[in-house]
Amino acid sequence: MLEKTYRPDEVEPKLYAEWEQGGSFRIGSRDNQQPYCIVIPPPNVTGNLHIGHALNNTLQDVLIRFERMRGRDVLWQPGTDHAGIATQMVVERQLDQAGTSRHALGRDDFVKRVWAWKEESGGAITGQLRRLGSSCDWSRERFTMDDGLSKAVLKVFVDLYKDGLIYRDKRLVNWDPKLHTAISDLEVEQKEIKGSLWYFRYPVEGMEGRHIVVATTRPETMLGDTGIAVHPDDERYKDLIGRHAILPLVGRRIAIVADEHADPSTGSGAVKITPAHDFNDFEVGKRHDLPQVNIFDADAKLNGDVPDAYRGLSREAARKKIVADLEALGLIEKIEPHTHTVPHGDRSGVVVEPWLTDQWYVDAKTLAQPAIEAVEQGRTVFVPKTWEKTFFEWMRNIQPWCISRQLWWGHQIPAWYGPDGHVFVELSEAEAEAAAASHYGRKVALKRDEDVLDTWFSSALWPFSTLGWPEQTKELARYYPTDTLVTGFDIIFFWVARMMMMGLRFMGEVPFRTVYVHALVRDERGQKMSKSKGNVVDPLALVDKYGADALRFTLSAMAAPGRDVKLSERRIEGYRNFATKIWNAARFCEMNGAALVPNFKPADARHVVNRWIIGELAKAAQRVTATLEAYRFDEAASAVYQFIWDVYCDWYLELAKPLLAGEAVKAETQATAMFVLMRTLGLLHPFMPFVTEELWQRLGGDGSLMLAEWPEAKDLPVDEAAVGEVDWVVRLIREVRAARAEMNVPAASRIELLLLEASEPSRARLATHMEAILRLARLSEAKVAEAAPKGSVQIVLDGAVAALPLAGVIDLDKERARLARERDKASSEAAKIAQRLANPGFVEKAAEEVVEEARERLTELTATAERLDAALTRLAG
Repeated sequence: MLEKTYRPDEVEPKLYAEWEQGGSFRIGSRDNQQPYCIVIPPPNVTGNLHIGHALNNTLQDVLIRFERMRGRDVLWQPGTDHAGIATQMVVERQLDQAGTSRHALGRDDFVKRVWAWKEESGGAITGQLRRLGSSCDWSRERFTMDDGLSKAVLKVFVDLYKDGLIYRDKRLVNWDPKLHTAISDLEVEQKEIKGSLWYFRYPVEGMEGRHIVVATTRPETMLGDTGIAVHPDDERYKDLIGRHAILPLVGRRIAIVADEHADPSTGSGAVKITPAHDFNDFEVGKRHDLPQVNIFDADAKLNGDVPDAYRGLSREAARKKIVADLEALGLIEKIEPHTHTVPHGDRSGVVVEPWLTDQWYVDAKTLAQPAIEAVEQGRTVFVPKTWEKTFFEWMRNIQPWCISRQLWWGHQIPAWYGPDGHVFVELSEAEAEAAAASHYGRKVALKRDEDVLDTWFSSALWPFSTLGWPEQTKELARYYPTDTLVTGFDIIFFWVARMMMMGLRFMGEVPFRTVYVHALVRDERGQKMSKSKGNVVDPLALVDKYGADALRFTLSAMAAPGRDVKLSERRIEGYRNFATKIWNAARFCEMNGAALVPNFKPADARHVVNRWIIGELAKAAQRVTATLEAYRFDEAASAVYQFIWDVYCDWYLELAKPLLAGEAVKAETQATAMFVLMRTLGLLHPFMPFVTEELWQRLGGDGSLMLAEWPEAKDLPVDEAAVGEVDWVVRLIREVRAARAEMNVPAASRIELLLLEASEPSRARLATHMEAILRLARLSEAKVAEAAPKGSVQIVLDGAVAALPLAGVIDLDKERARLARERDKASSEAAKIAQRLANPGFVEKAAEEVVEEARERLTELTATAERLDAALTRLAG
């Protein structure tokens, strides 16, 4: 017998251990079935499970468990990313606490130290994913720096280099002056800063007394200016286009050029161009062939290419001195307060500097073209489809991809330099030495490039490198291309697009057929989670409190395409109660003798209530299957929730009580109740794997539920006559309950029901289900009548009228007045909110979560007003 209380803290670890030790997640047992594969977006080896991971991995596991139960040969390929900067920083902090540094250790010993830390402490997140219930094939776990993946990285780099698609170039990068490395756009955090906008006067050459005023938020970069841009249609500056200005403090002649980058409505309309320290200026400089003057060193201090007075100054000190010196020269026109965004390194916290350096690049434009065509042709489909527009926009405007990082932890670039700087790119040092000997005609000393590859380079190979490539393994042949990629929108460009490029280049086929893009998880008010706001939610704390099933179901139920998840702890608690409801329903079945009947045939059920629930199960199975196939996780979760809570627990088991108490159809009802429950556990399993597996095994299911057959609708008969009959009974009881609640009828009061103008089928239904109707609607009696007394609440039901005489039970006049007051109050408040939402100023300026809250409140109040209106019309006389 099932215990009175379900204990997820005891059940979940026990079941997960059984699944993993029993090999339930492993491939290899269904080689004759159609494969289905998802590769996990590899979390950082340094990472911990955050709520975004919880959403992403829950949705993947829902799909994996769904397809596994549908009989497919399922592979969920797990692994972790070496996370270059993040991991290096962890170990560097440890060294700092120990009073040493990576430079004191040297590169080889430092890398050994990182590997040791990774083996001892890294990968905690994979244990946390297990707690969530993720059914990955852990026997195949990969790491982006394991031997196999390292071979893949080397081959891709060398092949692309020899095909002319990887090259070295001097371009602007996001430079982190604290970490001393280039970083990706994803590692840059834009922070809003209250600063100033300085207007400087630059003298125009050959026009004594004439100045051109430029506005800047970064005075310190002016020493690197090589041009000024004005809009070609700006009448103020037309006579200056083609002339030169003299750069103050430096004396350099700088060209005044016409370029649409300059916005006449912003600042002075004239823009200083510093090609070596601004991404937009870099492009303007290229268009007009302007010199590139790099004025910063690796620490973001002013270097030797500036006047002596400024050399060695930090950016902050240089700014103060430059402003003071220009003030002394009378070249500051004005200074305005100005709020603007400033890029910061997300790990170092310092201001990132656009910096001109020599780096390794991939010709992304060439590689992007086949990826664009693949999406255009529908070989890879985005869900929701609207994300394809974003994909195309990024890919059609793609820039060269900077793949080198100035770190020690990562895949070291396989490039060696000869005495004259000639580069040799080969798979190994021995091959590089052989190539150099051939080139120089003798053996020479080579120096290896010290940079490592951007983490995204190795993760771009993930869908095929994890399956064994460059070896032609049977797994590669069977599971590539993979089926579905589940990811957040923020890495469509950084990861999804690059996997598309590499998969098409090296495998000749797209890496996945479908990309499901989920939204953000926000707090319950719709605000983005952040440490500064103090609203970050720890998913593991929620698992401890409510169980993994409750968190998983919450995330699935709220994963509507294109809509952010607003995570409320109350919702999680509610779905914990849902797990309890299922447990209690199973206990009820057990206590009433329900048990699995071998070879039970649902088509043989005779009683209308049993035929009805089998038909409802068929409809639920069809809805859940169809919505999961369409990636409508929220609708699938809603369908199974409504069936279990509302249809099975609240109606079927209640309607079945008299059948279980009698003898006529007791055995049939016991068998039906258990048959439907077990099939329902299957429908719920992808969302709530733990409670469903525990009940399945405790109630006599064969083997593990996760390996059982998916409940299909095709073998479940739908008796429309039974559906119509029981639906009538359910709607009658619901309407009576609603009327009682609206009219404030005391719960203990047993009232009368009169059925007026009833057809023969309605009379028969009332007679057949009399016991259930009286009990569930809390009625003293229910009978057919010709008329109803004055002061009756009336309910229209398929042509018949159900009347509830309430004159002697409640004060009707008082109830009418109360209902009218509540309706007017709801309508009035709804009108005020509607007026506020109609105001463009409110919608545009108010916080996003405030506007959304207002919309939700309006919907709620409108529904309340309509319900109260309907209640008023029910009162007769």
